[in-house]
Amino acid sequence: MRRVEDIAALEALYEAVVPAARTKVVSHVTPLYRRWIEASRFCILSTVGPEGTDATPRGDDGPVVRIVDDRTLWLPDWRGNNRLDSLRNIVRDGRVSLMFMVTGANNVVRVNGTAFLTDEAEVRDAFARKGLSPRSVVVISVGEVYFQCAKALMRSGLWTRDPAAGLPTAGEFLREQDEGFDAESYDTGYEDYARPRFW
Repeated sequence: MRRVEDIAALEALYEAVVPAARTKVVSHVTPLYRRWIEASRFCILSTVGPEGTDATPRGDDGPVVRIVDDRTLWLPDWRGNNRLDSLRNIVRDGRVSLMFMVTGANNVVRVNGTAFLTDEAEVRDAFARKGLSPRSVVVISVGEVYFQCAKALMRSGLWTRDPAAGLPTAGEFLREQDEGFDAESYDTGYEDYARPRFW
């Protein structure tokens, strides 16, 4: 299979960059980008580290991040599976990207920048709920913000059909690796297990 191995060969396959694709990029959170980010309950956090890349979903029942100022975002690390893949990467290589999605909207807002982790009590307690605070908070310095063209979400029909119908469940993924695993009990009981562990 032929490989594209240099930038000149890559660029020869495509037309010139659409001017608006450059114009839309800003170096801080503008008022309109603030509105979008504050409406987003879900984002993908992407990181890079010595073992490679990682992308992880992050969600909340309100804004998924707090906008501290137009160049700083705070992302609480709520309870999860404790693999810590993204957090380990941030400790070793601060480059991060976030992709903010809003249900029903075909545009996506992207933030690229650098980050560090803090366990400072005052910052963690700013997110306190139900007597719990996150173990750490990702502090993101915004490098660039822009919206992503809607074509990918439009092509996929992401918000117009039920793509989960007939797909394997989490329990089935686990049973594939361990034949004795009780996938049905795991799947039917997971929501009750998870709800008290959201925060």
